[in-house]
Amino acid sequence: LDVQAKRQATGGITFGEDSSWQVEFEESFAYQETPDQTTAVGQIKADMQQAVAMDRLLCGDVGYGKTELAMRAAFKVVENGKQVAILTPTTVLCVQHGRTFTERFADFPVCIEVLNRFKTPKQAKDIIARTKAGRVDVLIGTHRLFSGDVGFKDLGLLIIDEEQRFGVEHKERLKKLRVNVDVLTMTATPIPRTLHMSLLGLRNISSLATPPLDRRSIMTTVTAYNKELIRKAIIRELNRQGQVFFLHNRVRTIEKKAWEIQKLVSDAKVT
Repeated sequence: LDVQAKRQATGGITFGEDSSWQVEFEESFAYQETPDQTTAVGQIKADMQQAVAMDRLLCGDVGYGKTELAMRAAFKVVENGKQVAILTPTTVLCVQHGRTFTERFADFPVCIEVLNRFKTPKQAKDIIARTKAGRVDVLIGTHRLFSGDVGFKDLGLLIIDEEQRFGVEHKERLKKLRVNVDVLTMTATPIPRTLHMSLLGLRNISSLATPPLDRRSIMTTVTAYNKELIRKAIIRELNRQGQVFFLHNRVRTIEKKAWEIQKLVSDAKVT
């Protein structure tokens, strides 16, 4: 409540209307937008064009187009001469966002950098120095963004992916970062507290409920361990020329489990 009251009082950055570049960027999206995406992007832009700092929660299942909307918001911020910080809970997601953003912004003069544990100290130092000098437009990072040495010249938007994955301590640091900065939080699983806050009207909420064209919904089955069932599932996936991800909970016995699976499906390549 305290942070939100300060945000209302302080005011935020008022971003301009869509430019011709923004329209060009959005039209280069390779897929057909769903009605929900169109509504949500309108709500996000309306928030950004107001003099109050945005705090919007974007809910939607995996593959429903949250990242695309985040990229459109980021584009508007960069075009208005501000910087964007993107916070991700895992290194894998950080790398993935780095790749997606780089590909999507390829035709525009936008500098995108990724900060995570795969960067050498020398690379990290260089990225941080350029970010402080304002030469990096979009910085994508893991918890590394919380480090004391990381700073921005003119931060305009903070995008948080899966906010519920960050602990209380991190959220306290976030609050310091974000008193007058626009914040867009993305989540596939809104936890009760986050949802409760949005329902109370502390933050605005946009939902993506329509699946994109041709998207199959995910089937989840909870069952006792059954070798025959596992064998059938793997074979069905291989017949589709697909890949299987098998999650095992013990490093110590992982080799044995791999050997078991190899015996179940002898012609599959198991690594």
